[in-house]
Amino acid sequence: MFHSSSKVSRSPASAFIRQIWPALIASSNAATAIGMGWLRLPFDVARTQYARSVQAGLCARSILASRDLEHALGLAEQLTLGPLARRL
Repeated sequence: MFHSSSKVSRSPASAFIRQIWPALIASSNAATAIGMGWLRLPFDVARTQYARSVQAGLCARSILASRDLEHALGLAEQLTLGPLARRL
């Protein structure tokens, strides 16, 4: 007959995993954040280039043009990245 004891023996492997689990989660979160940054980089570069061209006088200062560019970039980001795109 099988008798269960109140003490559960823990193997060294499970103790090791419990110790490193928080570090694995943290590194996974960091890798995800880095990956998302790389995916969003082309859109951020386009926004920055537009802002610099306005500052340099190559494009007219226009709130409407800025809105249209942001709308177009937002749509492109949604189409390209799908559920990974930023939500405003």
